[in-house]
Amino acid sequence: MVGEDLEWLLLLLHQLVVWGAAGAMVFGGVVPYIPQYRDIKRTQNAEGFSSYVCLMLLVANILRILFWFGRHFESPLLWQSMIMIVTMLLMLKLCTEVRVLNEVNTKRCSFSDFDLNCFWHWSRFTDYVQCVLTFTAVMGYITYLSLDSVLFVETLGFLAVFTEAMLGVPQLYRNHQNRSTEGMSIKMVLMWTSGDTFKMVYFILNQAPLQFSVCGLIQVMVDVTILLQVYIYSGYRQKPVPHTTQTASAKAL
Repeated sequence: MVGEDLEWLLLLLHQLVVWGAAGAMVFGGVVPYIPQYRDIKRTQNAEGFSSYVCLMLLVANILRILFWFGRHFESPLLWQSMIMIVTMLLMLKLCTEVRVLNEVNTKRCSFSDFDLNCFWHWSRFTDYVQCVLTFTAVMGYITYLSLDSVLFVETLGFLAVFTEAMLGVPQLYRNHQNRSTEGMSIKMVLMWTSGDTFKMVYFILNQAPLQFSVCGLIQVMVDVTILLQVYIYSGYRQKPVPHTTQTASAKAL
């Protein structure tokens, strides 16, 4: 009787751990962006955060969802992608509103102009939505026609996780270029690092496709490098973050 009770308790604990890990995987990815969102909202300045972060995460998660149709993976990863897409759209909405408010340049760009010089620097949130919907429709159609190709499906999965793994590179370059990490939320980067480490371990333990584990490792290495920049550039005189610059550079989760 005691043995049965102990076995039942262990099963319950195991199930709770599984649920907890799944919940952390689903919602943990968006947590690092909360302090950055609040900072932008409070200061009405989005120059420390690059909208290219949103671009890369939107592309990565749309591709990951399409990859699921060719090769099913764990449901928490699928839900994570859906929630991340909504989160990045909210970040884009706020950044666009703040940037347009602070802009001294009266020129307005829109997605329908098809001007590469204005790409991802549009003046309205609806232009970003149009771009995301167009990309989703085109890639969705290509994926539908190519689902029978194992090579295409595996390549799609690799592109999804590799794009996400490269998320920190634009911010890395921006910090190097400015010799400063001013305007970047250190809390966000710390949460990135802990979250990406957890995610990599989750991939390995749950035997996710190899692309997920390899690119998870790359992502952790990029996060650690950004943290090293924080330490290195702390000895430099920090540059003030301009409020009237038209465009921002790159990553900040």
